[in-house]
Amino acid sequence: MRIRLLAFALALLPFAAVAQEAQPVAAPAAGDIVEAPAPELEPFVASYLVYKGGKQLGEATMQLVRQQPPRWRVDLVMRGTRGLIGLAGINAEQSTVFYEAGETYRPLSQATVNKTVFTRKQTIGVYDWSSRSARWSGEVKEHRRGPIALQDGDMTGLLINLAVIRDAQPGATLQYRFVDDGRTRNHVYTVAEQLDSINVGGLGYKAMKATRAKDENEETVIWVAKNVPTPIRILQRENGEDTYDLRLVEYKGVE
Repeated sequence: MRIRLLAFALALLPFAAVAQEAQPVAAPAAGDIVEAPAPELEPFVASYLVYKGGKQLGEATMQLVRQQPPRWRVDLVMRGTRGLIGLAGINAEQSTVFYEAGETYRPLSQATVNKTVFTRKQTIGVYDWSSRSARWSGEVKEHRRGPIALQDGDMTGLLINLAVIRDAQPGATLQYRFVDDGRTRNHVYTVAEQLDSINVGGLGYKAMKATRAKDENEETVIWVAKNVPTPIRILQRENGEDTYDLRLVEYKGVE
């Protein structure tokens, strides 16, 4: 995920839910290797402190909300509270409405809002899986309005965060296609073999470190831990310097 100044919109566009009939699953034969099922999505709200260059700039909240089944919404809100960002009143919000399609998270709509004292910019993306195309409106360049042809497994940045939590295993390579804000990119994360020790709210966690290097000048690192529904830490670096660093303070399950 590229942590941009992000977006949150509670009123997103409706979608046509895709329902599939459940199919019987055959029992595994003796001797078969049965992988543990991926953890199920559960609603949560998580609080972060936001740093840049080692200095605290503000706070962030990430939450996963259960909507009309099978629909979910994931939100990330960043608020500047210190330094120049706080004085400028910058707020960044992002929200994705999605549903589970097999083992993937399929986006339906995406809203992004960047606000300062004097400006407010918003973009809205609609993912139409019946026509397998996505379009964007609002403050987005004309050549990035779409349509963009959708492929199975396409996700927004927020959904890729959830997918990394679901898929990470020590030593694994994770591959996703990012489709957001009128752009497509291949995101490849490499999970370190060794676990990192991280403290959150007085509790210690053994976290997996997943790194995505876009090029020599840009890097995104996500730390995730088993049985924790939200990233422990999200760090973005550019030209060798930390640009945004979200560190988990606490989280809780909600309904």
